[in-house]
Amino acid sequence: MNKHNELQLYLASGSPRRHELLTQLGYRFEVLRLDVPEQREAGEKPQDYVCRLARDKAMAGVAAAPTALPVLGADTIVVLGDRVLEKPSDLLDAKDMLEALSGKVHQVMTAVALATPERCDVRLVTTNVAFRKLDEAEIEAYWRTGEPCDKAGAYAIQGTAGKFVSRIEGSYSAVVGLPLLETDLLIKQHLEQTRYSPRQQFAAELPIVRRARIQN
Repeated sequence: MNKHNELQLYLASGSPRRHELLTQLGYRFEVLRLDVPEQREAGEKPQDYVCRLARDKAMAGVAAAPTALPVLGADTIVVLGDRVLEKPSDLLDAKDMLEALSGKVHQVMTAVALATPERCDVRLVTTNVAFRKLDEAEIEAYWRTGEPCDKAGAYAIQGTAGKFVSRIEGSYSAVVGLPLLETDLLIKQHLEQTRYSPRQQFAAELPIVRRARIQN
């Protein structure tokens, strides 16, 4: 395989948004579609919860991946006070969430984890998002678009709900589902650390003839 086409990592997510964002970073990856339980434990803090989910997804990917390449996992939750707003189950659930967010500032927490069989590194990004006041009619109209159904907090900032947002402080891409800056740094750090294995470093220091023997 051409070096420029070699796979660099796996993405443990079926999210089209995360696929698109990771593609923007220019890495060569394949998607692993996994079924990882998403259940908050009693007393678990929101930041601990989202980090655990990202870690669980990445480690599940490591177990399922056909090679030992690193696996990227991520999760996003919407937090209002102590309340974690996940995907709505129906219109009433979505209305409850969006009415709670109306006219207030909430936090969107996205955790990204990069795992190998040896280790798992996690980064957490928290972004403040302010909503303008929403009325019942526009909440119901938004639900009918189908957009809120599978979104944490019952909205997608990159879609129609962008018009609800009056202010954002932090990472827009993290609210969409994958913080570009932190993800890029995490992957770069891993690739730099694993650029040479001890065997490769030893071979690189030998004369060309001896090096060729070791690589064979």
